[in-house]
Amino acid sequence: MRKVLIAILTSFALSAATAAFAVDPAPATKDECLLASKGCKDQVDSIQQKIKKINSEIKKGKKVYSAEELKKLQLKLKEADDILNSLEKPGR
Repeated sequence: MRKVLIAILTSFALSAATAAFAVDPAPATKDECLLASKGCKDQVDSIQQKIKKINSEIKKGKKVYSAEELKKLQLKLKEADDILNSLEKPGR
């Protein structure tokens, strides 16, 4: 009886441990729509939403993007900021 109980408890402990190891956080991925305009035919964002998305992608940093890709994102952010500033000017 004791051996059966120990075997059952051991199997439960091992199954719980393997389930804990199986749960890995999803790796950060690149936003190809922002970076290269790929896969974004159905996306329509306001200037503010685009700026927010670009900022969040830049924050991922070199873990996800190369230095060249980060420069592209910085340029896209500057362009979006310029558009927003021109829209906010009075008299337009």
